Amino acid sequence: MHSLTKFITLLIFALLVSFLAFSSHAISSDLPKPPQDNNTVKTPKNYETPKYFVPPPPFSEDIFPCSDCHEDMDVNHRRRILADEHVEISELFNHASEQRWCLDCHNPEDRDVLRLANGDLVPFEESYNLCGQCHGTIFRDWKAGIHGKRTGEWNGKKQYRLCVHCHNPHSPKFKPIKPMPPPDNPLEIKYKKLSDDEIPRNPLGNIQ
Repeated sequence: MHSLTKFITLLIFALLVSFLAFSSHAISSDLPKPPQDNNTVKTPKNYETPKYFVPPPPFSEDIFPCSDCHEDMDVNHRRRILADEHVEISELFNHASEQRWCLDCHNPEDRDVLRLANGDLVPFEESYNLCGQCHGTIFRDWKAGIHGKRTGEWNGKKQYRLCVHCHNPHSPKFKPIKPMPPPDNPLEIKYKKLSDDEIPRNPLGNIQ
């Protein structure tokens, strides 16, 4: 008799828990969901990155917003050599060119924003999130002010330069620079036309 009472009590408790769980799920399913705005630039979800104060990106003249030209164009996802537009970019492109192409970084649906590997969209002002996906150690140093240029207050507001302020995003490796000749010795410049005997010596004479 005692076992039967215990079994009935446990059964009633299990039924009550199941009913409450089902009711909670039904209520949450009926609640209105906030509208989804697909055009809103999303922040990265795979890591938390604060926004950094940066100057405007160094766009080429009259090239932004990209949607001025691309808005009415059909998206061609086929990897190819660009022959009509952006020819200069296509010719110099050397940024993991065997593995990367335009639409790996530029969002095909809205060219005015960039796209991360997970599909999140970021504005050009936050392109450091895009670069940081592959260049993690450099991104870490950039945030700490070790890599790149940072100006401002040591304990206050700072301004960071974007990666593209120094690196060409399509060919980021710095090109070799021909070294300049060393400066002339000032003495050689001043007395260049004098003979060795005409060059004035120490006015105090020979100091032993």
